[in-house]
This record gives sequence, C-alpha cells and structure tokens, in this order.
Amino acid sequence: MMDEHIVTEQRNPKTIHIDQVSTVDMLHMLNEEDKLVAGAVEAEIPQIARAVELIADAMKLGGRLIYLGAGTSGRIGVLDASEVSSAFGLEEGKIYAFIAGGTEALTKSVSGAQDDKAMGVEELKNINVNDQDVVVGITSSGSTPYVTGSLEYAKRQGASTIALTCMHSSECAQIADLIISPAVGPEAIAGSTRLKSATANKMILNMISTGVMIKLGKVYENLMIDLRPANSKLLRRRNQVVALALEVDDQRAEELLTLSGGNPRAAILMGLSNLSLSQALRLLEEHENDLRACMCDENFRQDLQEDSQHPLFE
Repeated sequence: MMDEHIVTEQRNPKTIHIDQVSTVDMLHMLNEEDKLVAGAVEAEIPQIARAVELIADAMKLGGRLIYLGAGTSGRIGVLDASEVSSAFGLEEGKIYAFIAGGTEALTKSVSGAQDDKAMGVEELKNINVNDQDVVVGITSSGSTPYVTGSLEYAKRQGASTIALTCMHSSECAQIADLIISPAVGPEAIAGSTRLKSATANKMILNMISTGVMIKLGKVYENLMIDLRPANSKLLRRRNQVVALALEVDDQRAEELLTLSGGNPRAAILMGLSNLSLSQALRLLEEHENDLRACMCDENFRQDLQEDSQHPLFE
C-alpha cells in the first residue's frame, strides 16, 4: 500500500492517463516531468555547496567520503564512486559506496535488504568509520532503514552526516547534519523513484563529487589532470590534457609527458618553464601537488620561459 505522506508515492495528476495516450504523448509527459528536475536541484545549490566544502575539508585532513543507499539510490552511489576514482585519480580508500544487499543488488533486487538496519552498520564497522569521515545517505523517501541505521551509527562515531533525499521532513533529515532535498514532486508513475528522484540524486552526486575533486586540486582550468590512463582512450586524453593546458601540439605534449614520467602536473610546469623534472617534482611537493600554487611560487615565476605566451602570464 502506498504511503500518501511520501511525495514520491503520491499520484501525479498530470499523468493519470499516461496509459491511454499515444507513445509520443506518453514520452512528452515523461519529458515534461524530467524538466522539473534541474530547477529542483538548482534550489538546493546552497546545501550542495556546504556538502562540497565539508567533504573537501575532511578529505584534506585524511577523511573519507562514504555513500550508502538501497536499490536505485545505492546503484547511483556506487556508480559515482567508481567513476570519480578513475576520472580524477583519487587515491584508493578515499571514497566508498555501499548498497543494501551487496554487489548482488547492483544487477537485481535483493529481497528485504533495504529494511535491514544492521547491514549498513556492519559495512561502516568494517571500514572503521570515524570522526574524520563524511557519510552520505541516499534515499528518495528518506525513511529507508538501511540508510537511517547507517546514518545513526556514523553519527555516533563522530562522522559528519549528509542526507540526500526528496523528502525534507523525513527520518533521515532528522538524523543528518546536513540535508539536501530536491523537491521533484510526485513521479510520473507513482512510487517509481528511478525516474525524477533518481535523476535528481544523480545530478547532485555528480555536482558533489566533481566539486570536491576541483577543491582538491584535481582539476586545472577545466581539465582532469589526475585521470588514470587505464586504457588507450585515457592515454590519449591525458596527452590532450597537457596539450590543451600548454596550448601545444600533441607531439610536444607527449614529449613532456615522457620527460615527466607520465606526471601531467610536472609536464605542465616543465612546459611553461625551464625547470628540470626534479625541480618540478620538488615544487609540487612543497605545494602539496597544488598546480595553481606552484604557478604562483616566486621561484617558478623567475624560471619561466622568456617566450612563454600562455594566457596565464599575459
């Protein structure tokens, strides 16, 4: 039986006849509902910004980002965590994602898993969650026991807690330190939170993880300078990152990457200056791998190539 107090469980009056219209009109109905998501996410930007800053500050001090969710919410968390690790070269063990029912639940529903409060707690115990960590509970309804139990335990351990839910007045919202609650309204199909709710959650997790990576210095300009080249496509992309950052051709970028031992930050510093690899690495170490800080270093600026035409130095 549907809980009419939960917005995502309510019937949407605009789609009552979705089963009687043409295919094109049906898809228009779904699309019109999807158009509401961006606005709902935009309204939550102040809270999303607080989450980004909280997580970035925690990770700079050695903390970790931990996602927990059930069903679609859990899968979105796992997807975000796995993608951000490779795209931004995040160190192993800095981000975790748990889904109710374990890996089996990634491809199919695991009966009763979302109702198990103890399961998420065990996951957090296994990684020794502590007061340096930030735990994000993802649940459209805000009442999933797997998530509420996890947030309660994380809070008892001193971890910072964030609830990502489409129900602002929910159990999770009462537990968490910070609530991000996009008001997407009733789903086109009552209770089908893989639609607008999931889209909103995916957009917000994209913003959170990308924002954190930018704050951690893993983005230079709008380029991913720490991506892990696990295949030929990513090898080419790493080469292009250096080429675009320095405004040089691919051949010169490849030469610099070879000289730098495959380190894009060092390659960029060497390409802009007369620094040797050892000097570039020493500069990066002094500034904790912050490329922007290196570029502001007085010694670096004294060693700039006289003919450098890079926009940074105009």
